[in-house]
Amino acid sequence: MKKTIIIFLVLLGQFVQSQQTSSDTKKIWSLEDCISYALEHNITVKQAVLEKNSTLQDYKAAKSSRLPNLTGSASQNFTNGNSIDPITSDFVSQKINATSLGLNTQVTLFQGNQINNEIKQNKLLVDQYSFYEEQAKNNIVLSITDSYIQLLYSKENIAIAENNLVASQKEEDQAKARFEAGSIALKDYTDAQSNTATNTYNLITAKNDYAQQLLTLKQLLELPNGASFQIADPAGTGEDLIPDLNQVYGQALEKLPEINASKINISVSEKELDIAKGGYLPTLSLTGSLGSGYTSTQDFNFSDQLDLNFNQRVGLSLNVPIFNRNKTKTEVENAKINIDIAQLQLAQEEKDLYQKIETAWHNATAAQSQMVAADVAQNAASESYRLAQKQYELGALSTTDLVVSQNTYTNAQQNYIQAKYLSLLYTQLLQFYQGNDIKL
Repeated sequence: MKKTIIIFLVLLGQFVQSQQTSSDTKKIWSLEDCISYALEHNITVKQAVLEKNSTLQDYKAAKSSRLPNLTGSASQNFTNGNSIDPITSDFVSQKINATSLGLNTQVTLFQGNQINNEIKQNKLLVDQYSFYEEQAKNNIVLSITDSYIQLLYSKENIAIAENNLVASQKEEDQAKARFEAGSIALKDYTDAQSNTATNTYNLITAKNDYAQQLLTLKQLLELPNGASFQIADPAGTGEDLIPDLNQVYGQALEKLPEINASKINISVSEKELDIAKGGYLPTLSLTGSLGSGYTSTQDFNFSDQLDLNFNQRVGLSLNVPIFNRNKTKTEVENAKINIDIAQLQLAQEEKDLYQKIETAWHNATAAQSQMVAADVAQNAASESYRLAQKQYELGALSTTDLVVSQNTYTNAQQNYIQAKYLSLLYTQLLQFYQGNDIKL
């Protein structure tokens, strides 16, 4: 009985877990859901986090370089013949069994301020890689937004293709009945068949495009293979107010991580110059040691000799660079070059950013204007197609003319949804460049 209850509880737990998993994978995903999930699970983002954590460890190691080191040593030596006793330093001619024990420490008191500058440089690198982490997250947000909107476009394109197929099948049935009744020629009937086949092909293509976009989005989200996935319809229409171009650029310069990372890169290079210049200055170190040992040449036992031979040493060491084959000079000059390179990289980043923003701004403006025009064309084409269907039902219009009217209406629909989703994409991009969250 007890075994039966245990088996029942295990099966019940597995059933509940499978139900929860099924519920999670079948939920409707909004764009905000996709972004939130990707920021937690995407591999690229995780790699950026690990790289930042690595620089944090380097920063901790740099701070620890101020501390003294401590090493222990022990040696056991057997000597025969004429030699120097390693413990007493006496010259002897006998077998020697000697044990040496010691502790050594050293701390750098001054090294051309290089240690302090290395610590500051590593702190700057931690900040820089924090911005790189933000940049990786932003790139994923942009990729998901683009893929999500492409998926919405493909989804709506399927609806257009399905409606066209339903209409063409109905028209083919009508053409078949008329052909069998002898009221239309064979060509009109075959035109209707061809139109149905074409719309079937277009529907298959639209569904395949949707499947490809769905796969792209699922891979960005790192969803498991075979997981079902559905997206929510957007609340936005693509008619958001387009902000001022210079205002967007000014806010982007302040908030986007790639710009801040490039600015920090200049500071990192400047610290590298300070570190290189430190190579011209002397290094002062404090050293100390504790030691003792045992030798078989003395008549005392091991513990007594450790006490008698115990010694302590403290010293200062000063190293003054005089000539190192121009190594320090080369490092200084390279550091100066790297500063110039970092400044040029920042200028290029700012230039590229302005190009992206201006392109998005022009595309948003054009897409909104196109959407207005496409909406008018779509309504007119819809009415023309409706009238053409009426004429076709009355036998006053050929199949060829009906197909032309349907294609015109289809093109107008596709032009409208294309402009709609392009406007939605680029207006959201402008919001993103201002540091605002992307919301559909």
